[in-house]
Amino acid sequence: MPLNARMDAVGDYPFDRLRALLGTLEPPAGIRPIPLSLGEPQHAPPAFLAETVAREAGGWSKYPPMRGTEPARAAIAGWLTRRYGLPDTMVDPETMVIPVSGTREALFMIALAAVPETKNGRKPIVLMPNPFYQVYLGAAVMAGAEPVFVPADRENGFLPDFQSLPIEILERTALAYYCSPANPQGAIASLDTMKQLVTLARQHDFLLVSDECYSELYYDAPPTGGAEACAALGDDGPEAMRNVAVMNSLSKRSSAPGLRSGFVAGDRDLIRRFARLRDYGGAPPPLPLLAAASALWSDEEHVVANRAIYAEKYVAAAEILGGKYGYYSPEGGFYLWLSVGDGEAAARALWADAGIRVIPGEYLARKANGHHPGAGYIRLALVHDLETTREALTRITKVL
Repeated sequence: MPLNARMDAVGDYPFDRLRALLGTLEPPAGIRPIPLSLGEPQHAPPAFLAETVAREAGGWSKYPPMRGTEPARAAIAGWLTRRYGLPDTMVDPETMVIPVSGTREALFMIALAAVPETKNGRKPIVLMPNPFYQVYLGAAVMAGAEPVFVPADRENGFLPDFQSLPIEILERTALAYYCSPANPQGAIASLDTMKQLVTLARQHDFLLVSDECYSELYYDAPPTGGAEACAALGDDGPEAMRNVAVMNSLSKRSSAPGLRSGFVAGDRDLIRRFARLRDYGGAPPPLPLLAAASALWSDEEHVVANRAIYAEKYVAAAEILGGKYGYYSPEGGFYLWLSVGDGEAAARALWADAGIRVIPGEYLARKANGHHPGAGYIRLALVHDLETTREALTRITKVL
């Protein structure tokens, strides 16, 4: 039976590739396997999450509205305003915010809503950092665009330089994904860089999607974001956040990956079109979960405590790994990006000899223009408690 051939260009997802790589390998007998491959926070979420869901149980008998509830949109707009010091009137919760069932869904669907059939008479382009969150690639390909991979490696501070791309690339660009703090390298863009990206998007009339899912895990100053850059450029009123969409979620901020709750906020015309697309194919968060999300976006105490736990783990990582594997302390997020020579060989050895599951860096990037910025790396997610993290990192040093 004929199927959509675009999927062939995407290939297998990184975790499918990892399962195939490890195959029938088993961890050593008598030791506890420790998975560091998946960025799934294991810290306990605040107790009021479950309490709120239980209190709002009547909502299970109702279909949730596609645009979310007014309290949820207001909580998100309020958080954006407080977090980034925005003008009170900049983010209109009625026309500029949509709660979604995790940003994974939204990052994919935004391309379907935003990428046109052609851009300046040619096949449109979607820009993405390299390495990158793999959903970006799936979204670009399934939207009918050409993905362009922009290196984000040590030489450029682990952030892609979209501004230096040739004009013929920028004129075809319909959408650009930008992640700060970066996954997997933990680099954070400056406010000047974000302002330049917003200006670039407006100059060449493409959508800048600012993926800010790791924004609340940082170790010095709070990272800037797309909305703050827009405000710094003088945005407010009806044109606020033109050509920009920001996304965030509660998976990392609140250690609630199972809640599947995030948001999209930004350009009014884009949000209107995105809402229409979701009318046909979206899955809105259930009402009890929207209530819990509203409570989480309105509380910062649990986020401060969560951030402190990660800070302790990065102190331990520097102590155990410092001077090895090209180690550096990430500015944000919860990943380590280690240089090991052969990522696949390292992943197999760590699983077979130490019971540590990691993902090869080459599975998180693509070779472009003769360069593969993921080759030779592995990614580790420091998502467990401090004791487990220390044990895992110590085991790694005994194998690699």
